[in-house]
Amino acid sequence: MDWLTVIGLIVFGIALIVVEVVFIPGTTVVGILGFLISGYGIYLGYDYFGQTTGSVVLAGASLIGFGIILYALKSGAWQKFSLKEVNAGRTNEDQKVELNVGDEGVMVSSAKPVGKARFELGDVEVRSKGSFITEETPVKIVRIESNKIFVEPIN
Repeated sequence: MDWLTVIGLIVFGIALIVVEVVFIPGTTVVGILGFLISGYGIYLGYDYFGQTTGSVVLAGASLIGFGIILYALKSGAWQKFSLKEVNAGRTNEDQKVELNVGDEGVMVSSAKPVGKARFELGDVEVRSKGSFITEETPVKIVRIESNKIFVEPIN
């Protein structure tokens, strides 16, 4: 029963560490918990079986852990969960030609500094020149630069 406890804790801890490394990038509770569980399993190996067998358990757990992580990274298992599509669209792509500097509209949402404004052609994403513009404020286009429409309030 002692061997089953030690091996079970080490395997479960290594599994959590693999989940951390492969599926959840960064340091999270899963990886820390896996490290602690594996460490406790190794500690029990020393406690139940003595220093010599505990050292064998430590070396074996370390080799198996690194081997499994290395295999998981090289096999590409993580690629099944990674995003492969690229968003090639740009904001206001269809309005660039139709809107001109000087066109007037009304803010549909507040600009902090990005928001939406309604012009004759419909709603478009606009940017203020750094100031806050509230909803329902009349605005005019002051600059159009690579699909970015800059507006300022009309006084």
